[in-house]
Amino acid sequence: MTTPGSIPSMETSHDELKDNTIIIVLGASGDLAKKKTFPALFGLFRLGYLPRDVKIVGYARTKMDKAEYHKRATSYLKNPDNDPETTSAIEQFKEISTYVSGSYEDSESFAQLNSHLQEIESHYQSKEANRLFYLALPPSVFVPSAKNLKEQCYSPTGQNRIIVEKPFGKDLDSSRELLDSLKQYWTEDETFRIDHYLGKEMVKNILVLRFANVAMGAAWDKNHISNVQITFKEPFGTEGRGGYFDEFGIIRDILQNHLLQVLSILTMERPVSFSAEDIRDEKVKVLRSIPPIAREDTLLGQYIAANGKPGYLDDDTVPHNSVCPTFAATTLWIHNPRWEGVPFILKAGKALNEAKVEVRIQFKDVTQGIFKDIVRNELIIRIQPSEAVYLKMNTKTPGLITRAMPTEMDLTYKRRFTETKIPEAYEALILDALKGDHSNFVRNDELDVAWKIFTPILHWIEGRQGQLPRPVPYPYGSRGPKELDGFIQKYGFKRANDAYVWPVTNLAAL
Repeated sequence: MTTPGSIPSMETSHDELKDNTIIIVLGASGDLAKKKTFPALFGLFRLGYLPRDVKIVGYARTKMDKAEYHKRATSYLKNPDNDPETTSAIEQFKEISTYVSGSYEDSESFAQLNSHLQEIESHYQSKEANRLFYLALPPSVFVPSAKNLKEQCYSPTGQNRIIVEKPFGKDLDSSRELLDSLKQYWTEDETFRIDHYLGKEMVKNILVLRFANVAMGAAWDKNHISNVQITFKEPFGTEGRGGYFDEFGIIRDILQNHLLQVLSILTMERPVSFSAEDIRDEKVKVLRSIPPIAREDTLLGQYIAANGKPGYLDDDTVPHNSVCPTFAATTLWIHNPRWEGVPFILKAGKALNEAKVEVRIQFKDVTQGIFKDIVRNELIIRIQPSEAVYLKMNTKTPGLITRAMPTEMDLTYKRRFTETKIPEAYEALILDALKGDHSNFVRNDELDVAWKIFTPILHWIEGRQGQLPRPVPYPYGSRGPKELDGFIQKYGFKRANDAYVWPVTNLAAL
């Protein structure tokens, strides 16, 4: 119950933060830990969102002393103006951070890690000792690390939780093998599979936009919506990381996880509550209504040299004859009463003309009669950069002549919420894991059905079905393949003839 003028909160099922907690970051010397995990932990630490007396322990193969570890762990913490308060906070963050080096396959190394943890816990006033293990690791060492953590470092007197980063396998079979292996040591309740898109502010906002607004929910179906596009664009190529990318490709890297998660939240039915299992039940239901992607519903591209930038095959780390797609557009269909016949187009690409992640919902044409060839309504949810929601709608041009023109109802976050800091996705998700809230993490059956949708098309791309498709070329810095416009128009998308442009062009400057 809320008092007049108060802001209602969403009820979720989780525990409060537990005191006597150690956060153990495996892979502490790697890029993911330095660029994402440690900055997120520092952000939570500075805001006072970590448990009282929390300690952070890094673990990796690299041998380094305390000073070197602290230098690496804080190398991506932002303090451009050498602000005294930030500098002081960084020094305090170092004080709660220690490091242990060891192998991921060797149980003796983990026994030494456990001895270090027990030494820290010996100073606790309570016998309770809670441990959160964050695996910022490549998938090749997921299973041995999970096994050794359970056998050597599992706290007998408190809560144990493990965060696992993607990729969760490469197809349906490898994903099931990985899930089965992890389940031998860690229960589903203890496991948190992280997809950082679920921690992004605008992705979490979709639930509120849909289910807290009658006006929005009334038009959220096949009777009103013509097509939906979910787009991911990066303005840079592989830049020397082509070896890793070539193994996975753009579909595994972006579509099968990040964009499919956005789609499931956009299309799920209203959950019974905001508890983790109620939300994830609805996501799984809608994903089960999606058949495997068809070849004819897929467009693949690979960037070539242009605008002074090298092509994908010019990267020395990429196999010289690779047909790995760096751009993909795939259309998914949901066979249920709400969405039957509505195309959901997922697009992602590297080396494009801008950095952007957005959802574009295009509504159907108005009834013909007094208006002809009028611009369609569109609802755009800008996930990044510069979070925004805007509705493209038609209104009368001011003056003595009656003429409709497209304009927008605009909610740009940096303009509307000027005093609010939007948390980083990893900050939100680590805090959820500390509280035991699974709402924004991927459940095992959800992962399984996601792979069922994408595995056939991935096997076709890899030539397992006898035919090896070649991606079409597109210039570095372009919008993508020239075939893209025809592809999305095939599914009913109509581009405005008047070349409508959202007037806020320099979002980053806001």
